[in-house]
Amino acid sequence: MDSRVIAELILHLGRIASGDGSVGGLTPVQWAGLRYFARANRFSRTPSAFAAFHGTTRGTASQTIKGLVADGYLKQTRSATDGRSVRLDLTGKARAVLSDDPIEALVGAADALPPGVRDKFSVALQRLLGSVALQAGKPLFGTCETCVHFQGDGCCREGANRYECGFVNEALTADELVQLCINFNAGKTAPPRAGTAWR
Repeated sequence: MDSRVIAELILHLGRIASGDGSVGGLTPVQWAGLRYFARANRFSRTPSAFAAFHGTTRGTASQTIKGLVADGYLKQTRSATDGRSVRLDLTGKARAVLSDDPIEALVGAADALPPGVRDKFSVALQRLLGSVALQAGKPLFGTCETCVHFQGDGCCREGANRYECGFVNEALTADELVQLCINFNAGKTAPPRAGTAWR
């Protein structure tokens, strides 16, 4: 298939999956915000990280965040170490509304793909994203499993964390390993964790 056709299909799929106009009282940009803050780790739930992820200005990101805070979907917490920065977390209202996310049809379509096809498709999309982000000078968000900063093997040793981020020198929980991070730096092959399915 022609490469331009592939690019157009990806864009068209994104437009259809996002829904037209307001869905459930939220605009496509607000839905994108809720999805981001649902998947981002604690180091990445900031206005600047959200702006970087969506390739928009901080001012535009700030307007989206203000609306979500005002409507009770996000809660702001001031940093204890830096009074100028805030962390944003989903509220119960946001978690409830995400069950009606307009991209659920796309999630279902991806689930319906045979596992081998889905895995290859995922790898191909990640390669496309990495290439486009590099050309555009945008940060490439990712998860701990393939990040060069990821340390630990899940074993408990005296004086050592099971998992740790070498970039910020902080312990990580098992749940955080599959969350999006702005400090991501690709370069590792994901090792299997006992009793946990890697995603």
